[in-house]
Amino acid sequence: MRKNLFILLLAATWLGSCSSGHDRKSEVDETDRDYIKYASGFSVAFRDDGCKLVEIHQAHPGASGSISYLLVPKDKPVPTHNPDVKIIRIPLETIVCTSTTHIPLLEYLEVESSLVGFPSTHYISSERTRERIGRGLIQELGVDKGMDLERLAMLKPELVMAYSLTGDAGQFRKMEAMGIPVLLNAEYLERHPLGRAEWIKFVALLYNRETLADSIFNAIEKAYLTTKSLTETIQIHPTVISGIVYGDTWFMPGGKNYAAQLLQDAGFHYYWSDNDSNGFLELSFESVFNRAYDTDYWIGVGSFTSLKELADADSRYTQFNAFKKGNVFTYDYRKGATGGSEFLELGYLRPDIILNDLVKIAFPDLLPDHELYFHHQLN
Repeated sequence: MRKNLFILLLAATWLGSCSSGHDRKSEVDETDRDYIKYASGFSVAFRDDGCKLVEIHQAHPGASGSISYLLVPKDKPVPTHNPDVKIIRIPLETIVCTSTTHIPLLEYLEVESSLVGFPSTHYISSERTRERIGRGLIQELGVDKGMDLERLAMLKPELVMAYSLTGDAGQFRKMEAMGIPVLLNAEYLERHPLGRAEWIKFVALLYNRETLADSIFNAIEKAYLTTKSLTETIQIHPTVISGIVYGDTWFMPGGKNYAAQLLQDAGFHYYWSDNDSNGFLELSFESVFNRAYDTDYWIGVGSFTSLKELADADSRYTQFNAFKKGNVFTYDYRKGATGGSEFLELGYLRPDIILNDLVKIAFPDLLPDHELYFHHQLN
């Protein structure tokens, strides 16, 4: 499960009742709309009786319908509801997460102690959560269809927060049959960097920590927009490419992709900005080279840690102008104690840090005091 997400991220990044029988639009008042600024993947209706009706609009790529969850306070009875609506009791005390991107959400909301299980704990980079792993407070459960459902049942978590790349719900149905609710987090489908960060508000709904989430997000948003404003009057934009070749295919972010948005907000001219895809493009080496051989910068080179490694993998890489000038950067520089990628873990929540890095690379004088955090120049 985590391996599949890594591949997706690599390609795409740099590659009174709570009844749902009412029309959802009529239930969402102005206060509800104000709660979400950028995220398009979920909505919430706050009910007078303390219930929250949450709707995931697209749970996975190609999903044809939405999924509704009714969050019901534990001190209140479950109200009459549509049988298609899934019930979750809140606030949560125990949870199993399935992506490292969920870890910072728990930590920033100060509820990391609720995490009791994870598919492959060695992927987690956070020192705070690794300390809890070391004390045996977080169980290793296994990945995808290899997840140990018996061990999961013994943990008795109040919720499994999962994600889906394909819509295959077989494992989720088994969990629900054991009485364990499953909630799908689709943060990775958001097109705007701040839209992904805003999913901290989604997780906050499960712990009644909306006010804290709002303040955290507002700080991230302010930092992001402040940095973005520094590049808005720039007249000369350095050119940039991203990604590497896998097999015979160069995976490049589409022009409306999350990664492309970050590059453009940083003041780069991204060669494929005219493309309408919000996913990733599958290009030949020749097509990339013919269009971008003279690129100023190359940001995002998979797991390569040096120019020599890159050249040894494919000597054609050395023909790019960015390679010749040494303007090649990895975003995967920071690793946890067991090799987990901090970028893949924290990057969704902190696009402001990513943007600071990119602006520092493109226009060092605009952020003289910033030191690269996620990114690192290959030598």
